[in-house]
Amino acid sequence: MNKEKFPITPAIRLLREYNIPFTSHLYPYEERGGTAHSAHCLSVDEHCVIKTLIMEDERRRPLIMLMHGDRKVSTKELARQLEVKTITPCDPAVADKHSGYRVGGTSPFGVRKPMPVYMEASILGLPRIYLNGGKRGFLVGLAPTEVQRLLKPTLVQVAIED
Repeated sequence: MNKEKFPITPAIRLLREYNIPFTSHLYPYEERGGTAHSAHCLSVDEHCVIKTLIMEDERRRPLIMLMHGDRKVSTKELARQLEVKTITPCDPAVADKHSGYRVGGTSPFGVRKPMPVYMEASILGLPRIYLNGGKRGFLVGLAPTEVQRLLKPTLVQVAIED
């Protein structure tokens, strides 16, 4: 039997440790392909593919933002809701350092450095979501309620049309 070999990343170890049910999905990674490419490869709605974004405030304090693949983060609104002056995306090298993953393969699970997690509230309304499993070209599918149970994110409403 030819079984596909899935990577064992810190994210997968954490999901297994907490007995979180998930499915593994490999796809051919494409530089700058983003969630549109992964959604197409998996034949799922891009709205259900969730981006893991490493951002920081004006004092360079990092945070994780989970957002629908077909939406952008209103950094102005996020800063307002977090009561900070500004929120900006981290430089890729800085994001890699905070998360322990390479940009394009960043998972919200099993990050190197503890960071507060924020999640677009409407993600909870989806039956199933797909998040990065900790390696480029590798997503995990699970119920958004499991993400909420494990990461305990602060729910925000900061999505804008992409």
